[in-house]
Amino acid sequence: MPGALLTDLYELNMAASYLRRGMTADATFSLYVRSLPKARGFLVAAGLESCLDLLEDFGFTERDLAYLASIGFDDRAIEDFRGVSFDGDVWAVREGTVVYGEEPILEVTAPIPVAQLVETALLNRVTLHTTIASKAARYVVAAEGRQLVDFAFRRTHGGDAAMAVARDSAIVGFAATSNVEAARRYGLVAAGTMAHAFIEAFPTEEAAFVAFAEDHPERTTFLVDTYDTVNGVKTAIEVARRLGLTERLGVRLDSGDLDHLAREARKLLDDAELTTARIFASGGLDEHEVAELVKAGAPVDAFGVGTQLGVSADAPYVDSVYKLVEYEGRPTMKLSSGKVSAPGRKQVWRPTDGDHADVLGLRDEDTPEGTRPLLHEVMAGGRRVGPSPPLDAMRSVFEDEVAHVPTKARRLQHAEHLDVRTSEALVALTARAHRDALDRAGLDEGPRV
Repeated sequence: MPGALLTDLYELNMAASYLRRGMTADATFSLYVRSLPKARGFLVAAGLESCLDLLEDFGFTERDLAYLASIGFDDRAIEDFRGVSFDGDVWAVREGTVVYGEEPILEVTAPIPVAQLVETALLNRVTLHTTIASKAARYVVAAEGRQLVDFAFRRTHGGDAAMAVARDSAIVGFAATSNVEAARRYGLVAAGTMAHAFIEAFPTEEAAFVAFAEDHPERTTFLVDTYDTVNGVKTAIEVARRLGLTERLGVRLDSGDLDHLAREARKLLDDAELTTARIFASGGLDEHEVAELVKAGAPVDAFGVGTQLGVSADAPYVDSVYKLVEYEGRPTMKLSSGKVSAPGRKQVWRPTDGDHADVLGLRDEDTPEGTRPLLHEVMAGGRRVGPSPPLDAMRSVFEDEVAHVPTKARRLQHAEHLDVRTSEALVALTARAHRDALDRAGLDEGPRV
């Protein structure tokens, strides 16, 4: 589905004017996050594959054009739109890469009408996926190696968001998802237990446990807190003994003092010689609560996380922008107060020893010694330059990246925002572009606030 109407009206207004005036020279737009949310010391870039899917299929159908005609676009505009497709280039960081404020996540170079038209959809995808991946990464930091399962489907803002949560949490290391369609589509592990309603529907808690264990003997996790958690654990033990269950056995705690109840459950299970039975905790947990349980030594083997993850409750968006940085070979920049943009096609270099700040510079600069470039060409002439990487490869990127995030930026509380250095070449180009922008505005000095 071409999806060219997945845009804001003003993008179409601008594109129509560009096309009518023959303004079809190449433009480069840079998509980045201006500044990190206060609670975030780093972000995890995600959503690139969704963006490339959009760009490869981009164009207007006859039905799209008929609708545009009905809302006021004239015959000339409709005819100009009819031939539009994306045949540009994209440079981007790999999904799973840690990024900081002002660092490009992707850059698009294409004829300006087309590069303008794709702005809204690209921002939509990168913003959603990066917001979710960054939140999920905080759970991974908090869990310190304990397994995490995505339970967010029922609380996300729509089905597309639920799919994004399952995918992006897998990129940063979640072990499974409750979302069955996401598991099928992305090759993930599907995980789930039972609801309290299941237990309430049976004559007794014991009857519910027996039924579930008989029907799912290879993946039996008992939800034990419907009536009384400790008694629920004891009932689960009795049923497991009666049916001879020992493998892939667990109990799930979904309410109450999880630290205390996990210790009680562990003792009961161990005393019953069910030492391999796992304890699974859930119940609206945020990353701080997960971290507290881990640091306290609570015997929890895995956590199910839903609402807080699915809507990134504490930071539900990132301040992503898509700014024109070059048109027809001329560097461009915005001078608005508090929203100044840097000109030119960019590159970010990350120190290989992890001890120094990233360097934001120009794409055609030589790579500084002891660094590696983060942006790579991923699309040329409107087509991918290589196959889409599997999620496992993205996870490997993240694991390597997060291991080198400075402790002060990894902190879940009071995280520090790292400075990004600017190359001398970019500083010089910015000064020239600033003077040029003032000339174009007929100003002798900077804009008045």
